[in-house]
Amino acid sequence: MGDIVVYQLGQTDSLIRSVTAAEVERFAEASGDTNPMHLDETFAATTRFGRRIAHGMLGASYISALIGTRFPGPGTIYMSQTLNFTAPVFLGDELTVTATVIRYQADKQILTLATTVTNARGRQVIGGEAVCLVADIARIRASTAIPAAVL
Repeated sequence: MGDIVVYQLGQTDSLIRSVTAAEVERFAEASGDTNPMHLDETFAATTRFGRRIAHGMLGASYISALIGTRFPGPGTIYMSQTLNFTAPVFLGDELTVTATVIRYQADKQILTLATTVTNARGRQVIGGEAVCLVADIARIRASTAIPAAVL
């Protein structure tokens, strides 16, 4: 195994994603969640939101994208994720997904991250915590020449 990667409390990274109708429809097809709240503008107009909203789990999947591709990055293994859906995500919303180190168990290579998804109006739409096993990250970086830019 490669060198141990060290993480610092407060270390953070983020990505930005825009929610499109096509992405919501692909997510509905992949997940099987065809709730008309997400897919039918006429139905959604009769709800408390007045228009279509994205699946909560689509927004949560952006957390997985950040964790698996950027920070901590390739080789990260999800152990758990809590999610609190605090506001709706509308089609067209631009979301900022952030992961921040709140605990690091170096001996076990377990990283705990505060995870948030915020819309462009500054409102948190999803909050939670991710626990990840990061033991393979250094080995994978060494074998594939992935830069350690987030370290």
